[in-house]
Amino acid sequence: MQKLLQNKEEFHWKKCLTVKILMMKKIRVKQVRSKIRRPKNQKLTLEALGLHKMDQVVEHDATPSILGMVKTVNHLVSVEEIK
Repeated sequence: MQKLLQNKEEFHWKKCLTVKILMMKKIRVKQVRSKIRRPKNQKLTLEALGLHKMDQVVEHDATPSILGMVKTVNHLVSVEEIK
């Protein structure tokens, strides 16, 4: 009984996690300012986001890690939410 209940809870948790991932919003990030004369961590963050040159646009899921990277370079990028 204990094992059955544990599996049921685990299934419910995985199901909720899958639904959250499917319902996750997407964001469009565009580099609007140059990375020249910026600290190394900001340059590396832009590279990690997939932004290599000015006016380049990339789309990402709005995960906490991506949102944290965007916050680090928010003065160099513009962000919009995609439906």
